[in-house]
Amino acid sequence: MRNTASALIRLSEVKYRVGYSKAWIYKLIAQGKFSASIKIGSRSIAFVESEIDDWINQRIAESRKEVA
Repeated sequence: MRNTASALIRLSEVKYRVGYSKAWIYKLIAQGKFSASIKIGSRSIAFVESEIDDWINQRIAESRKEVA
């Protein structure tokens, strides 16, 4: 079992999980509404998996509040 608190995932996985395009994700990052990426190499980035999971869970919680 891996430690998801420090696991990194690539942009392709983030796009799959949240259903947003690369451009939209970067727009949200610029607005401070999405977890910032981490530079892991000279030309590569990743995201902290637990932060992406938290962001998704917050969207779900907000959606449930609107319905209730």
